[in-house]
Amino acid sequence: MDEATRGGDNAQQTSGTPEAESVTNAAVALPLGMRIAAAWSWRLIVIGIAAALLVWLVVQVRIIVIPVIVALLLSALLYPIVHAFERRSWPRWLGVLTALVTFVVAVAGLIWLIVSQLRSGFGDVARRTEQAWRDFLTWIESAPFGLSAEQVDAFMNQVVKTIDDHQGQIWSGALAVTTTFGQVVAGALLTMFSLIFFLIDGKRIWFWLLGFFPQRAHAPAYASGMNGWNSVGQYVRVQVLVAFIDAVGIGLGAVILGVPLPIPIAILVFMGSFIPFLGAISTGALAVFIALVYNGPINALIMLGVVILVNQIEGHVLQPLVMGTAVKVHPLGVVLAVSTGALIAGIPGALFAVPLTAAASSIVNTLVERRWDPNRDPVAEYHHADRTHREAKRRAKSILRRTPPKGNE
Repeated sequence: MDEATRGGDNAQQTSGTPEAESVTNAAVALPLGMRIAAAWSWRLIVIGIAAALLVWLVVQVRIIVIPVIVALLLSALLYPIVHAFERRSWPRWLGVLTALVTFVVAVAGLIWLIVSQLRSGFGDVARRTEQAWRDFLTWIESAPFGLSAEQVDAFMNQVVKTIDDHQGQIWSGALAVTTTFGQVVAGALLTMFSLIFFLIDGKRIWFWLLGFFPQRAHAPAYASGMNGWNSVGQYVRVQVLVAFIDAVGIGLGAVILGVPLPIPIAILVFMGSFIPFLGAISTGALAVFIALVYNGPINALIMLGVVILVNQIEGHVLQPLVMGTAVKVHPLGVVLAVSTGALIAGIPGALFAVPLTAAASSIVNTLVERRWDPNRDPVAEYHHADRTHREAKRRAKSILRRTPPKGNE
């Protein structure tokens, strides 16, 4: 082989080396780990931007989104009643009516108990609070703290004035929903309207939404969505049980210690327990405060011990055994979800954070583990069964119209 041929081969080999390619393609010179990190980075940035846009859109239409989410949670709670009627081949509309009446009666009963109990005892609580404050100021005067009653009273008046001046911002930031009575009424009506139709026609709405997916995505979307829905239903029903145990424990402690208004305290604990962490702390503080102004600091400390004991039982027994099994979300995930939800949407965000996280966890696990039958198309099966059912009803009505009355035979 001559020198020219060997020179041409060497030139081709040199041009194929990474050093030569790096002149025209800088990515070749980068380590593989850095290229993988860069690929992950821009994809995560795109996902983050999409998630931020979704959150921004939800916040903009929160007056509509929040009632619909509340209706979904309530329908998950009430659906077993409707399903029990369906299993017995009873009319579905009767099951829906029973579920709605049960819900309305339960809520109205709780509100009536709170209002009737507090209306008779609120004035006495106010007088006792004022007397307890005067006793505290008297004790401050005699204590060696270097403070006078006038200084403490002026400081508290300034705190109250500051809260009053910023009351609108505080409530709007805490609720992050609405501040007008008309919007509250509209949200309540939208919740009830959505709840009724979720109970009546929820399955049809679900398969209508699935119809927007490509055909090959019907099976995974159906399986993951149903698992997410089951997680939400389990969370709501277990949360009712946990809230009931909290209410019974703190209410029974208030009765034993002779704390006034035990029924309103228990009901407020029950309702507040649906807001993780924050609800239990605020309602427990109310029970301790009432014990303090009525029965003194020793009784209040014992009541505080009861509240802490009940919360510890919930956190270390009920949540891991009952809630952890039903929802399958790590306690750290619950804390982070509640904190993020409260930061984004206030109290509604804290309320919805855990069920949404549980649903998202079930959906992701289903998709990762591929827990669906790829040979099935649930949407096509549903529409086929629906057409068959409607055709059978049409034929039955046609036969009934053609059948002459018995008196004409």
